[in-house]
Amino acid sequence: MKRLYLRFAAGCLLAAFVILAQAADKPLSGEKRIAREDIQESDCLGCHGQKGFAVPQGEHGAPPYRPLHVDGGMLHQSVHGKYSCLDCHSDIEALPHKKDLETVDCVGCHIKQGEGTAPERAPWLHSDSLNIVIQTRQYTHSVHAQKKGAKNNASCADCHTAHYVLPSSDPRSTTHKLNSPETCCHCHEKELAEYQQSIHGASLKTPWKGESATCTDCHSAHQIAEAGALSAHRVIVEECGSCHDKEVRSNKATTHGQLAWLGDKDVAQCKDCHDPHNTHKIDDPASLVSEEKRLETCRKCHEDAGPDFIKFRAHADVGDFERNPELWWLGRIMVGIIILTLIFFYSHSMLWFWRELKSRPYEWVTVDGKRYRVRTKRVKHHSGKAFRRFSWQWRLNHWALALSVLTLVLTGMVVMFPDTAWATAIIDFLGGPRAFGYIHRTAAVVFLFAVFGHGLAVIWRVTRDRDFDWFGPDSLLPRKKDWEDMKAQFKWFFGKGEPPRFDRWTYWEKFDYWAVYWGAFIIGLSGIILWFSPFFSRFLPGWAFNLATLAHGLEAFLAVMTLFVVHFFNNHFRPSKFPLDRVMFTGRWDLEEFKEERPEHYKRLKESGELEKYLEEPPSKEFETVSYALGFTLLGFGLFLLVLVIIGFFHRGLV
Repeated sequence: MKRLYLRFAAGCLLAAFVILAQAADKPLSGEKRIAREDIQESDCLGCHGQKGFAVPQGEHGAPPYRPLHVDGGMLHQSVHGKYSCLDCHSDIEALPHKKDLETVDCVGCHIKQGEGTAPERAPWLHSDSLNIVIQTRQYTHSVHAQKKGAKNNASCADCHTAHYVLPSSDPRSTTHKLNSPETCCHCHEKELAEYQQSIHGASLKTPWKGESATCTDCHSAHQIAEAGALSAHRVIVEECGSCHDKEVRSNKATTHGQLAWLGDKDVAQCKDCHDPHNTHKIDDPASLVSEEKRLETCRKCHEDAGPDFIKFRAHADVGDFERNPELWWLGRIMVGIIILTLIFFYSHSMLWFWRELKSRPYEWVTVDGKRYRVRTKRVKHHSGKAFRRFSWQWRLNHWALALSVLTLVLTGMVVMFPDTAWATAIIDFLGGPRAFGYIHRTAAVVFLFAVFGHGLAVIWRVTRDRDFDWFGPDSLLPRKKDWEDMKAQFKWFFGKGEPPRFDRWTYWEKFDYWAVYWGAFIIGLSGIILWFSPFFSRFLPGWAFNLATLAHGLEAFLAVMTLFVVHFFNNHFRPSKFPLDRVMFTGRWDLEEFKEERPEHYKRLKESGELEKYLEEPPSKEFETVSYALGFTLLGFGLFLLVLVIIGFFHRGLV
């Protein structure tokens, strides 16, 4: 002990002489000044290699002391072992050096390393340079890279030490997985105390139980953001997913996970249900989601929630029948409906496309003296007479429906596929989650009014007409002829008969019409439950909100994949209509086109003498131009949304 004291005193005495010499900016008595180009590592270690070497930081040499001892052996084992002292301490011009040296610029050097301009002493560093640059840039945007003196500031040396920077995989490294709690606790003592009592701290207390999450596993090493920041939430969720992939994925299938990922601070995040540093097993009474505390935890947000609200599945795993039987059954049924519907109507569209092309007659064309046999082009009719198919009221209703649906798809699919790059970009473009919510709900109100308002108007009109035939040719209710027309259409697809002669409404138009009501009922009912969840949470069981979320998303997906594919094809993209049918924009068909499309309807009106009531002048050139512009805009935006949804589907799937 006495020897240790004498060694420490000698070190302090040596430090005092160094300080005095530095203050005078001249070498010690009897010692020559060493120029920078002649400095060797042994010269630096002549002082810094002495154990106990330190300088006092108090007045007149009083404590505390700043340790300046460097273990040369450990330094050589670090990742910087091949560098010289002057590579980092670049402002040293000579020895003895001045008292106050500049802070070593770790960030600048690592950035230069990626550019190939930093000192290259260790061969392995070159292969790792890109990763180092990425980590360094992440650090510069983190909360630890705040200006000097800021509350959460932490320099590179605070975590990695100044001279003993070892790979994080090395158990001796201060950034090793199991050493990170001790490193972080220098600033975060309270968090460490909570962590040590949590389930994640078990590996430190009882390592034989296996590894568990430490600080860097959840917060990452260099992307640490301010508490409450959206970037911090996303980083932590992604890091949690490295161990709890199933739980993170199932949480993103709920409104909590979806909206939280998009930045909505009014919904529960992981930390609200699982104390971030004091996490316990679900069967531990101390856990916030234990049976004893779950309702209390839910009521932090849902103040009026009833006792059954705790049945809400915060991790809605549709594939887990044992834990979520309601979701499992609904998911299987709705996915089955989606698959069967898409198989039938996509096959219908492909067969129709193939048959129409094949049915076109050939013609011979001459190009540069050579004759070629090609299919004839579509005949565009210009008879000078137009048939009025839709009045302005129904066209206006269609506009309300189309615009509201496009808006709902844009904002709704953002929630269904929240972790896609396009979803986060759109949410930022729309002004954040709050503005996005207002837009979505406004479009939902317009959509429901357009659908059910149309239905009420139709019922009012037909009930006033006592002679109206509810299953006649002017009715949109399914009838026997629709079945006969569909069978005839499929026979024509395979060359087994002539195409059917359609009346006012075709079977595929009736499907489109009633599919809207089916979708409006499912999407509308589930959307209202989610919109007014504070009211419904008083008496509905929690899993009802999971069912509403699942039904809302799957029905919306089915609507997108039929509307923007099947409906667009039937009305615009089949060869006889391509590239656009303007009837819903102008309200009129050319009379000859009307004869081709609806021969039975034309025949009825002709025989009854009512045809003249529906004949009008063709739309003007200007009106046609505007119709084309509006039509292509709607189609283009619809196809753009279809691409986004397909990307989201392949990124995440449906359930």
